[in-house]
Amino acid sequence: MAKPIFLPLYEKLPLKNTVQRILDTTIFFLLSLLAYRILSLHSKASLVSSRYSASHGSPLIGLLYSAPNGTRWSTGLIQSAFYYVFVDELPPVDIFVTTAGPILEPPIITVNAVLSLLAVDYPANKLACYVSDDGGSFLTFYALLEASKFAKLWVPFCKKYGIQTRAPFRCFYDEEKSPIDDSVEFLGEYTKMQDEYEVLRRKIEDATEKFVPLDVSAEEFVAFSNIDRRNHPSIIK
Repeated sequence: MAKPIFLPLYEKLPLKNTVQRILDTTIFFLLSLLAYRILSLHSKASLVSSRYSASHGSPLIGLLYSAPNGTRWSTGLIQSAFYYVFVDELPPVDIFVTTAGPILEPPIITVNAVLSLLAVDYPANKLACYVSDDGGSFLTFYALLEASKFAKLWVPFCKKYGIQTRAPFRCFYDEEKSPIDDSVEFLGEYTKMQDEYEVLRRKIEDATEKFVPLDVSAEEFVAFSNIDRRNHPSIIK
């Protein structure tokens, strides 16, 4: 049995900021010089002079100290330990999605949530997503069945191009979002994905609005026939 590897939760990496260090050194020098002059004065006249110097020197010191305040350097950068973990060392992850049924939560919303989770930057063979429908609706199951076909195209697309907005309805229809790449190859695949999602969306919305009645007697849906939404046995698919 291989010896387990224990990694810290984070690592602090040193950062360098030459400009900030120079400014801090200058401020320290001016403060030291002011302190030296005050301590070296013995006469009252000299003390008055030192007060004059301090009253005029303080704004300068304050300016030097506050100017770089917005870009102050940190002693280190916090780096997550997962950056160093090999893919084989990542643990399996199970994701649980709940829905109250197609009446309270439209299936297209549930489908987008599942698709966005399946497309996260994590090894596909170590990621599993489970959906629990309290209503036991065949519409939810139908939507997920169709979404699983689209996921075979959507997940590789997201990972290939590093898509961050992984919910399709946000990626394609958010006016503030635009394609992250303007290459011919990407735009071609982006358009293809958008067309495929539009087909998926129409199928789910038509089924929800009963424009296309589903055959609940089919093998996939027979378990959902004649059940009470509020009181039904567990159905595992």
